[in-house]
Amino acid sequence: MTDAPTPPDAGPTPLRLRRRAAATREILDAAQEQIALHGPAGLSLRSIARSLGMTVQALYHYFPSRDELITALIAEAYHDLADAVQSALESAPRQDDPPRFIAGAEAFRRWGIDNPARFQLIYGTPLLHYEAPADGRTTAGPRRLAALLFETLFGTFTREQLARVDVPPLSPALREHLAQLPPEAVGGLPPQAAALFVSAWGHLHGLVVLEVFGHTAFIGPLQAEIFRGAMHTLLADAHRRVPARPASDPNAPVSHASSRRHHGAV
Repeated sequence: MTDAPTPPDAGPTPLRLRRRAAATREILDAAQEQIALHGPAGLSLRSIARSLGMTVQALYHYFPSRDELITALIAEAYHDLADAVQSALESAPRQDDPPRFIAGAEAFRRWGIDNPARFQLIYGTPLLHYEAPADGRTTAGPRRLAALLFETLFGTFTREQLARVDVPPLSPALREHLAQLPPEAVGGLPPQAAALFVSAWGHLHGLVVLEVFGHTAFIGPLQAEIFRGAMHTLLADAHRRVPARPASDPNAPVSHASSRRHHGAV
């Protein structure tokens, strides 16, 4: 008895998968070009389909709705940004001159400047009528980015040190909320450390937003120097708020705070 032949439509062939992946990539690239020309709010499925020589109905085979396409664009932008930051951190020297955090922060800034339309898509005014999915596709990238920045900012400190960082008193409601955040980003950290990180992140992100959206254009070509100096100040202030490890604790990592005090730095 011979085996029955496989039906021709038993499933997608590798060739079909490659063609689908290539078409999906073309649609995403065309959407990014349209965003670059007209801004995120100008995204139009009809215009994208026309630019690719296909019908809107054909485009729906790849992205069933405008929201699905926007979700894919947002998720990809976040991961591309996180990739840029991770690459900068991995390429930075391990010694603290300059600190690896500065390399990561500058990579974040550079990506925003080089990709202003995509930066606006993920950090600008929310798109009207767009609703992000609940499956985490648009939050995985931000959590990955937060984890990278937190690790390079506070990764050398112990949990005991982070539990005693010097921040203004937190209300019980805020402490409870921070303690319940998902562990992928800053969840699971002592509430004081989570609050300090959010403050540092707001400073870093805010400066880049001002520059990308043209609000610091009056500084001209010296904006990079302003940003770098601000990041050094941010780093020094954040580490100054973390208490030094006890001298009797030989197993804890040497903190940046204790190292700076040992060398007489501010």
